[in-house]
Amino acid sequence: MEAKNRMAETETLEEFYKHKFVGLSGDAQKAIGDFNVFVMEDISTPEGNSTVEYTRRDFFKISLVSGTNLYHYADKTIKIDGTALLFFNPRVPYKMECLEGNNKGFFCIFKEAFYTEKLRGSLNDLPMFSIGGKPCYLLDDQEQEEVSLIFRKMIKETASDYKYKQDLLLTYVTEMIHYALKLQPANGLVQHTDANARITAVFSELLERQFPIVSPEQRLLMRSAKDYADQLFVHVNHLNRAIKETTGKTTSYYIANRMAREAKALLKHTDWNISEISYCLGFEEASHINNFFRKHTEVSPSKYRMA
Repeated sequence: MEAKNRMAETETLEEFYKHKFVGLSGDAQKAIGDFNVFVMEDISTPEGNSTVEYTRRDFFKISLVSGTNLYHYADKTIKIDGTALLFFNPRVPYKMECLEGNNKGFFCIFKEAFYTEKLRGSLNDLPMFSIGGKPCYLLDDQEQEEVSLIFRKMIKETASDYKYKQDLLLTYVTEMIHYALKLQPANGLVQHTDANARITAVFSELLERQFPIVSPEQRLLMRSAKDYADQLFVHVNHLNRAIKETTGKTTSYYIANRMAREAKALLKHTDWNISEISYCLGFEEASHINNFFRKHTEVSPSKYRMA
């Protein structure tokens, strides 16, 4: 089977560098432990102009962005016309949509261990990283310069030979977090003409990213409406209601229908046995796929394969 739209694995810092920052100098590519910092204008692919990637990441990101943008996170959108300090949580899907030209500014990326190994508490407990938190802070000119100075200190320190540079970099990250905590988060959520259609589209993309199944070791990880709601950081009732109002069908219908289509493809185009296909589609017992397949096709997997 052709491997397309394969479900993305958790993206690491190394993978992030590889696909995002083509053409960086050796010094810029070199990560300092679990931390790195960049000037947006120095990146060959401008930050904020990338395509949507609804995948889990194993790192956090803090950005200082100047420009005209729409910041999409989970099922919400904030319009930024000016400068904003943004906090990206690895558990929440997001996209920066640049509306005019290229963005300018800075950003740093780091793993949770960079922060928690030396400081008590979890980043996820902080308001900008917590579930339902507000990760966007609009800045005036003075605030922009003050935050820019913190980023410049980070950049200078990454190039130094100072023995305790990671401790100092951690101090700068903490300073930035406390700077934001003193500000009022942006409340200007964009009211989509059809928010239900938007979250339905995001759900559909997440669903398709799990397919096709290309090896007997690959397994479907999200099989319920709640699994998808958790990925989108919305309540499952909100997801179900949005999809029902947009399409007239249930979330479970779309998940089951896509699983049935994949089961048909695997039965016709691979020589995997029923137990292997059952495992790949997330069933605990081979008998479960027989019941599922009969319900959606009115024939058994074995009869479908022989037809």
